[in-house]
Amino acid sequence: MASHSFSLDGRIALVTGGASGIGAATVKELARAGAQVWITDIDLPAAKALAASVPSARALHLDVTSPGSIAAAVAQAGSLDILINNAGIGHVGSIENTDPEDFDRIVNVNVRAVYLMTRAFLPLLLAARERHEAVGAIVNVASVAGLVGIRQRFAYCVSKGAIVAMTRQLAVDYPKTLRVNAVCPGTVQTPFVEAYLEKFHRDNKEEVRAELRARQPVGRLGRPEEVAAAIRYLASDEAAFANGTILNIDGGLTAA
Repeated sequence: MASHSFSLDGRIALVTGGASGIGAATVKELARAGAQVWITDIDLPAAKALAASVPSARALHLDVTSPGSIAAAVAQAGSLDILINNAGIGHVGSIENTDPEDFDRIVNVNVRAVYLMTRAFLPLLLAARERHEAVGAIVNVASVAGLVGIRQRFAYCVSKGAIVAMTRQLAVDYPKTLRVNAVCPGTVQTPFVEAYLEKFHRDNKEEVRAELRARQPVGRLGRPEEVAAAIRYLASDEAAFANGTILNIDGGLTAA
């Protein structure tokens, strides 16, 4: 039993994109808080590998863009208290060099999938109060790119801005039966960022990495564990008065 602040004892959580980066750190943090955690990912072997090191976690294949895959996950989960919508992809380009198929892919994974996941798991989350005094909680992983303009990130900024809007709208529609909040990380040291550097800046990777550090006033990239700690707080009973909150974790980027 967890005997500390921000305890999630007895809660069941599900993390999308849970096999790496912020998702994996969140799985570990929620489990450390006492939750039973579903690690869902399109990469099932990676999810299983993580589950093997987290006793209270179970791996589940999930394609967040597929209604059938989501329906299967709902059936397998059976009940749920906490949903972490973390899965997402990136794209580099202005509106001029963002092709329609690139835009559609970003919206499909980063926006439509969050809608599909939330809609499908909503009945389970609304029923959470029957098992606990607290209502169900959703934490969406948005981005500072949903709050400010980032150069050459047209589609990504659009998608993360939609997540911020979705978070606030749901909090208004379900103010007493569900808590919906979001975290907006700055640039965090994850496989997501490494893949971006490898794909778009292979020839000047370290130069761009230095620019990413400098963009954040603290002068470094964030750590996945720092974002996971904020997610744990928003999922906990200590955050019972937080609803529709957009929590920036960005090294001061949006304050500068």
